[in-house]
Amino acid sequence: MHSPTREATLAQWQAQEQAMRARLAGPGSLSLAEVSALTPEQFFAGIGNGELPSPPIGSLLDFIPIEWGNGLFVFQGTPDNRHYNPLGTVHGGYAATLLDSCMGCAIHTRLQQGQGYTTLDLRISYVRALTGDSGPVRAEGKIVHLGRSTALAEGRIYDVDGRLYATGSTTCMILQPRD
Repeated sequence: MHSPTREATLAQWQAQEQAMRARLAGPGSLSLAEVSALTPEQFFAGIGNGELPSPPIGSLLDFIPIEWGNGLFVFQGTPDNRHYNPLGTVHGGYAATLLDSCMGCAIHTRLQQGQGYTTLDLRISYVRALTGDSGPVRAEGKIVHLGRSTALAEGRIYDVDGRLYATGSTTCMILQPRD
């Protein structure tokens, strides 16, 4: 079996992004009570089909959800000169935000209705610099462990050629529903 060409992968990624952008609602936020009333499936499906607002951070940094499931979350973005630091590459905060988002959302997919989470620890390892020439990149987060009070996830950022740009890990505290 042969692997898809770079052009085919790029075309697939662009088509998936275009289809998702067409469905997403504008940026906005829900209250904690509104989010807590939804299961993770309802919450992410609502964002993905445009019934709920898309998170403002995605609009600010121009990245969108592409795929999610049980313990998995993938965002896609295309860094450009708006994300540059004074040294002429994409600021490390762009990659850190993508990784924090995909890993946290991967954890969110496995929570019970009413539970929340917050990042306790975020570790990023940069492998190579992102630039405006990197093209679209994906940030993929996966759960490593889900306990009663904490969860661990790992993530990676890669391009259409499978080149790795950064990896990360997080520990999140699981927040129980309030009475």
